[in-house]
Amino acid sequence: MDPILHGSVVVRDLDEAVAFYADVLGCDVGRTTDDFVDVWFFGMQLTLHAAPEQVLSDEQRGVRHFGVTLPADELQQLLANARARGVLFLSETATDHAGTPREQTKAKILDPSGNAIELKTYVDVEAALGLSPRRGSRGR
Repeated sequence: MDPILHGSVVVRDLDEAVAFYADVLGCDVGRTTDDFVDVWFFGMQLTLHAAPEQVLSDEQRGVRHFGVTLPADELQQLLANARARGVLFLSETATDHAGTPREQTKAKILDPSGNAIELKTYVDVEAALGLSPRRGSRGR
């Protein structure tokens, strides 16, 4: 079995969160219980936990976020869909290191519970992340 990255976030309302992740971000919905729902977030199993008392306030959020790097055309399509649906942007689309191998375009959006999600694309992943060419799928 190939490794599956797993993460979890707390949400105020499961139905609202599932609608956002499925309808805005295009995630497939998996296991569903009264307390949590799994969504397939761009190759990662993301568990949405109903725990409204644990949702971070704007002041508490700080730099906490998760995200995905996509091909440029998919990023633009996803951002357009988010805008069309009135999603709140924590940071608007910006490009860093333009015209260099380190070029990256990114934006941060908020899910309905205020979880920050960074969406980005790289011109050259290895250059942008300072990596040597990949030697395998497990990051070794």
